[in-house]
Amino acid sequence: MKFGVVRFPGTCDDFDARDAALRVDGAQAVLLWHGDHSLQDVDAVIVPGGFSYGDYLRVGAIARFAPVMTEVIEFARQGGTVLGICNGFQILCEAGLLPGALLPNTGRRFIFRQVDLDVVRTDTRFTSAVPAGQTSLSIPIKHTTGRYYAPEDQLDAMEANGQVLLRYARGQNPNGSLRDIAGVTNEAGNVFGLMPHPEHAVDPLTGSVDGLTLFTSMAQAVANV
Repeated sequence: MKFGVVRFPGTCDDFDARDAALRVDGAQAVLLWHGDHSLQDVDAVIVPGGFSYGDYLRVGAIARFAPVMTEVIEFARQGGTVLGICNGFQILCEAGLLPGALLPNTGRRFIFRQVDLDVVRTDTRFTSAVPAGQTSLSIPIKHTTGRYYAPEDQLDAMEANGQVLLRYARGQNPNGSLRDIAGVTNEAGNVFGLMPHPEHAVDPLTGSVDGLTLFTSMAQAVANV
């Protein structure tokens, strides 16, 4: 299993995402620069968190046009597994790989805290490794622009299609996201974006290892193709 972690100027969680991926048994991980025109034959792509291009104009709006994103978009359209975390989620929405948009938090402030997430589905390539009987994940968040939004009719269609994979637990929605949505997939189910940071929940010393289940799920999905 070979993960590729995309780096933009301003990305700050690239090494964390790489190190989290390397915790998966037998996994390799490479860093992909924003100007690259090759994904180096990776099996899955991670677009990590940070402040790509300084978050100028609109979060993710510039990164969406980076040369490497042309490759990521084509990879995703061919069914490749793509995970976007925080700023990566924003970039994937800007690129049209995921529905909806991320808006400024209702409180208009940066927030950083541990949150509980309800797991809506465990039969996907991003959540299949969640232990049987476990219904929630404890993962930290850190963002200023994380309020998930989509028109109501689009939200209804996404719900019907099973595209909502994670929700903030009751009373723990930190940013005003509609329907407490914390993470969604595209219609095909091969692209997933979430605002919480699973790469910061892979070691007992940080208080939770729940984030590792996402990376393990991706590896298992690739192995079963």
